[in-house]
Amino acid sequence: MKSFKYIGIGVLLILLVYIWSTFNAFVKKEEKMNLQWGELQNVYQRRLELIPNLVNVVRGLSEFEKEALESVTKARSKAASVQLNNMDKANYEQQQAAQNELAAATNRLIIAVERYPDIQGTKSFVDLQVQLEGTERRIKVARKDFNESVRDFNESVRRFPSSLVAKIFGFSVNTGFQSDAGAENSVEIKF
Repeated sequence: MKSFKYIGIGVLLILLVYIWSTFNAFVKKEEKMNLQWGELQNVYQRRLELIPNLVNVVRGLSEFEKEALESVTKARSKAASVQLNNMDKANYEQQQAAQNELAAATNRLIIAVERYPDIQGTKSFVDLQVQLEGTERRIKVARKDFNESVRDFNESVRRFPSSLVAKIFGFSVNTGFQSDAGAENSVEIKF
């Protein structure tokens, strides 16, 4: 009878240690996911700060393609106005739409500028264009890192038996970055 008591206490201790370690693993993965989300916000902010400089250089060099410059400015303002206080799907989608609009306007501006070699040849424009391209690469990497951390977290939440601990403590599956419909199609550039 006494041995059953020790076995019961041992099983209970093992169960408590499992719950404790699984909960801590969820917290660690959730914090990593939040960190990656913050890094993505950081590169978005870099983009928001860099684009006005690019627009000012291009505007100073030429008055043509005024519509493209204005669309970048408007898209940047719209993207800057999106405030995220928490990471839920609606806020995420709102910010993603604003960032996509900004990227599209920036791409239109770069295409327009490529038509005019005089603008392209100025050192200040080339430097800013390199910075903008670097920022877009950083965004790509940040999105990838964010998605990997979301995937890692989601796998833990869905995997048995850790899914039981997730349900008990309210951890749920999150949504990562997803490209827009049609993003797999190549962009046609007409001059």
